[in-house]
Amino acid sequence: MNALAQKECVPCKGGVPPLKGFELSKLAEQLSEGWQVVDEHHLERDYKFKNFKEALAFTNKVGELAESVNHHPDIYLAWGKVKLTLWTHKIDGLTESDFIFAAKVDEIK
Repeated sequence: MNALAQKECVPCKGGVPPLKGFELSKLAEQLSEGWQVVDEHHLERDYKFKNFKEALAFTNKVGELAESVNHHPDIYLAWGKVKLTLWTHKIDGLTESDFIFAAKVDEIK
């Protein structure tokens, strides 16, 4: 199990700066292959599936996880594909919780 996945997502109350530079790189190294830090603003990852049913099942699992930790990604669902986009809306950037959530998602795949 990924060490990040064992941590808890902490709701951001705002007023903190988003992570930048080295802090982002250090956390990104701990994620599984496929996650990308985009413009130091958000995380993205595409997941491939055999069909729509499998993609939908994964989407539902991500939704259940999101509700349980109160951290909600943007989810794009298509036939055989799910794309997740994560960032902390209150600060319009990335926090450690975004990386924790990403690691938790990879545990359910």
